[in-house]
Amino acid sequence: MTQIPIPPPETQGTSAAVLDRLWAVVMDRRGADPATSHSARLLSRGTAKVAQKFGEEAVECVIEAVANNYAALVRESADVLYHLIVIWVDAGMRPAEIWAELERRENISGIAEKAARAGGAPAARLAGTKKIP
Repeated sequence: MTQIPIPPPETQGTSAAVLDRLWAVVMDRRGADPATSHSARLLSRGTAKVAQKFGEEAVECVIEAVANNYAALVRESADVLYHLIVIWVDAGMRPAEIWAELERRENISGIAEKAARAGGAPAARLAGTKKIP
């Protein structure tokens, strides 16, 4: 199995703070004219369309990962993150909420964390699906 290469040195050290800045831009564009702002256009179409667009971008990202296409995976990953931020804005979420949840999970095994939430509502909705364990 071929693995995706380590990022080139010129990208190492780039800050994830760009996500906070992108969230602020999308928040600012919520009330903009949908004819001039992609973010405003997405948000004006409603939650279902915002979620659909995120799903499309996620599938494209997966396709590039499976194809081991590094450059395309970088681009599609950026698209996924942008559309995820649009979902957060649509839902009234702030990035700090997600960062706090990630920090909460930081020293917890993924297996243990998943087991702890196995009885929750999301798991019930997935009953009978072919989701990877």
